[in-house]
Amino acid sequence: MGIGVGILRYRLYDIDQIISRTLAYAVVTGVLVATYAALVTVASVVTSPSSPVVVAVSTLVVAALFNPLRRQVQTRLDRRFNRARYDAQATVAELRARLKGALDPDAVRADLLGVVRGALEPSTASLWVAGTRR
Repeated sequence: MGIGVGILRYRLYDIDQIISRTLAYAVVTGVLVATYAALVTVASVVTSPSSPVVVAVSTLVVAALFNPLRRQVQTRLDRRFNRARYDAQATVAELRARLKGALDPDAVRADLLGVVRGALEPSTASLWVAGTRR
């Protein structure tokens, strides 16, 4: 109860992230339960029913699927619900790819300021680089 009051009082919550994580884990849990049930059912038909090997192999398959499935579901949900963060990551990755072999400081400065103006839309933007006299 005290933790809940503290979270609400000091606004230590990010409702979008809570919803995104809850949906991700609900979807992953549903998919893994269905996968486990299907594996056990199919394997029980092929082999003897209630074989401990079937249960163990099904458990190992589901455990191996957990992290890749969770990452994929979380990425898709982040794209849907946390658009600003996803767009910022894509913008930074695109800028990094463009600047990878850039040697001209003026071109780098112009490109960086252009990306900042496009992504953040500030009223003013400037770049100060230590050691230059411009």
